[in-house]
Amino acid sequence: MSTQPTSSVKALVFDTFGTVVDWRSSIAKEIGDLAKRKGFTVDGDKFADAWRGGYGPSMNRVRTGELPWTRLDDLHRVILDKILVDFRITGLTDAETDALNRAWHRLRPWPDAVGGLTRLKKKFTIAPLSNGNIALMTAMAKHSGLPWDCILGAELVRRYKPDREVYLSAADFLDLEPGEVMMVAAHVGDLRAAKALGLKTAFVVRPNEFGPAGKPDLKADASIADLSAKDFNDLAAQMGA
Repeated sequence: MSTQPTSSVKALVFDTFGTVVDWRSSIAKEIGDLAKRKGFTVDGDKFADAWRGGYGPSMNRVRTGELPWTRLDDLHRVILDKILVDFRITGLTDAETDALNRAWHRLRPWPDAVGGLTRLKKKFTIAPLSNGNIALMTAMAKHSGLPWDCILGAELVRRYKPDREVYLSAADFLDLEPGEVMMVAAHVGDLRAAKALGLKTAFVVRPNEFGPAGKPDLKADASIADLSAKDFNDLAAQMGA
């Protein structure tokens, strides 16, 4: 695919949950390890899916004004408190529940993520553009060796994607035009919102994001993505990095 439409790009910003890191197997392992230590049984995959299932609705409560601005760590904790009840998990101390909530700080990258990002960083400014709060994204980068140049995202503008302010803030903070910034995501909705505001877009497929029975986005047509890649190394090659 021609890289001509992307020749103006100076920075790449990344959706993170699902695109850069494998949230589902990371969360399933965390709750599974806790279950072993504490002597309870849990289906880790179902627990991860339920926790992630509360993500969109809880952010929508903030986006619609039902809740004031609330960081994702705090939204995650509200969802966690509910699903612990739903899964009949009892006997956790406050410290154990807090540590479990920070499982999102310890998500593991997809196998190609660190290598591909490292290649891209040599030619472009790279940053997350995530709904994750700054503390969460910083801890995740430290834990998983994600070589970001800076941390961008929702908390800086107190809005959640797909609100326009989040996407436009990436160009603003980096002192670039929207067309000099490329949004990279495994989710078509994210790319569609970015594209509508003048950002360049790259689709990277993550077929295993939602597990064997999941329904990930598998392709993005040219109206949504300026280019499509099978992983971050493929993306780096297409971007000449």
